[in-house]
Amino acid sequence: MKKIKSENKILIMLAFFSISMGLWENFRQLWLQNNNFAVTDISKVISIGTLMSVIGIALVGKYIKLEKLKKFVIYALCIKFINILLLLYLNNTGNYILINASIIVDISIGYLITTSIYPLITTIVKNNTIYNKRKLTEYLFRDIGILIGGALIGKNIIGILIDYNVCLCISAIFLIFSVIIMFNITDNNTQEEKKEQEISIIKYILKSKLQMVYIIFTLIGNISMCTGLGLKMLTFTNYLGFSDSGATNYLLMIGLLADGIGILAFKFLTPKNDYITITIKFGIRLMLYIIAFISNNIWITLIAITWSLLISTAYEGVCDGYYINSISSEYQLAYTNFRYIVKYLGESIGIFLCGLMYKMGLKYMFGLSSVFLIYQLFIAYYLIYLRKNEKSNLQKRTNT
Repeated sequence: MKKIKSENKILIMLAFFSISMGLWENFRQLWLQNNNFAVTDISKVISIGTLMSVIGIALVGKYIKLEKLKKFVIYALCIKFINILLLLYLNNTGNYILINASIIVDISIGYLITTSIYPLITTIVKNNTIYNKRKLTEYLFRDIGILIGGALIGKNIIGILIDYNVCLCISAIFLIFSVIIMFNITDNNTQEEKKEQEISIIKYILKSKLQMVYIIFTLIGNISMCTGLGLKMLTFTNYLGFSDSGATNYLLMIGLLADGIGILAFKFLTPKNDYITITIKFGIRLMLYIIAFISNNIWITLIAITWSLLISTAYEGVCDGYYINSISSEYQLAYTNFRYIVKYLGESIGIFLCGLMYKMGLKYMFGLSSVFLIYQLFIAYYLIYLRKNEKSNLQKRTNT
């Protein structure tokens, strides 16, 4: 481990953590349903957990400095592990209050760890390549976690029936590996802010029209995504007729293909025209969502979901990378935290709306999602326009 670069150790830790998250999160909704939670109750507790992560990220951004980030991640990983042990104990106890509380802690801590990874890496290196590596590592190894769950669920191994609770136990094992690796990462002598920041991160963002619009894009985009796909496993098992293993394997297959498309898009398939890129990522999704809403056809809905998931990891550099990496280094942690606050706030709203639409019928989830997607698409086009103008103006100033 000593010869491995620190940024690569962080990515290895992220890999184990993502396996743990993918394995457990894939079955968490079904675990709750198995503990007699109604769908609306599941959407509410997930929404609240996501909302609590927003508060947690705000506190981390205010009180945790870059030089303390490694210790914070270790503590958070340990808390998540202890909480998983509590959930294992609470399974089928009927203790709804403690289960709700523990699920909220599980979701919020998971998000806090996820949001801390890239700022931790930027204490070592910051560029578009490492940003894409970080994203692709998370996506790929989450899918490996789903693969493990899909391969084991329902099987009887050495006399043990692999159910949702056993998958949660396996998730805890992978989490331990991530803790061990974190302890083996050498502290970096990161230069903390040389002086107190003269303006808050909100004022910093407000000074840039490009960043203001990007933050709105992030909020609307996550509301849209989670309104349609916030309850994937329940949608697949209860509406589309998949078994839990069938839904897992299908989502795994789509996830792995999405990772491949993401890598290919990053290397070879990104059009030179960014407007075309955005149309491929969001425009086709919008068209399919609208058709799914109008037709109310299961197969078209499945195609719409599949396309949305397939394209989800592609073109991250065009959609996010430029705006994130344009932030000054001294504001990187605060900005990343704020961006994730907005992202998870959008997810919280989207999951809540998804639960409401779920009761009305499958098509309404995608109908409402498409409304937000229309706004997201136009904002994405406007961002490209602003970015090109900013580059053009910068080039003119450089030439003069």
